[in-house]
Amino acid sequence: MNEHLDSPSVDPVEIEKFNRLAEIWWDADGPMWPLNTLNRLRIGYIVKQISSFYGVSPDSLKPLSGIRLLDIGCGGGLLAEAMAEKGAQVHGIDIPEKNIYIARQHAEGMENQPVYEQVTAESLALRGQSYDVVLNMEVVEHVADLSSFMTACNSLVRPGGMQIISTINRNPVAGFSAIFGAEYVLRWLPKGTHQYRKLVKPRELQRLCSRDGLEQLATTGVAVNPVTKKMSLRKSRLISYMLVLSKPDITESLS
Repeated sequence: MNEHLDSPSVDPVEIEKFNRLAEIWWDADGPMWPLNTLNRLRIGYIVKQISSFYGVSPDSLKPLSGIRLLDIGCGGGLLAEAMAEKGAQVHGIDIPEKNIYIARQHAEGMENQPVYEQVTAESLALRGQSYDVVLNMEVVEHVADLSSFMTACNSLVRPGGMQIISTINRNPVAGFSAIFGAEYVLRWLPKGTHQYRKLVKPRELQRLCSRDGLEQLATTGVAVNPVTKKMSLRKSRLISYMLVLSKPDITESLS
């Protein structure tokens, strides 16, 4: 395996699965419609959280101008492009080669193009890279070694920066809804997209982030109406949720 892709968190089965799905990322009416719908919902939440954290208006034309943002597991570029359109300097990374190809192709002609790279978070951390914002969306439930992966992700947040994580909870209700219901009954997602044992409880993620000095700022649940297929933010994190965390700048607190 390429040294930039050699990591204990990389699951070859997951990589092959997403290589097969790469060409349908941007088909909002196809098999990836749940992710496209979720993307539209989370854009507003993410921009609001980043704007609040950095003290800018989320309603300005380019509220993320000047923000260095990393999109881990960028897929075909759905979220990365949206953040770039809001003014952020976006670095999108992923392991499946086809994802990076599709993302680059779709971004051609953009005024503020994201920079896409086929590389692991661990390799990026070894370079000493750091960002104002790290987006870690729908990735943690697909990695082979969550602990080492989160160590790398947390190190990529600069002191005084923030990370936003989105994933599926691990409990019988979440497993039934997100896996059996969405993949096997409603067929909203390809079968095998998620594995119950890899789902992550909020407290587990909080612990892995706290270990590296990150503090929780906000959290929200995400719900989907099975009839209308509409998604919304909810207080309950029973099924899906997002965490917003910050890394304190120790030097500022000492000055």
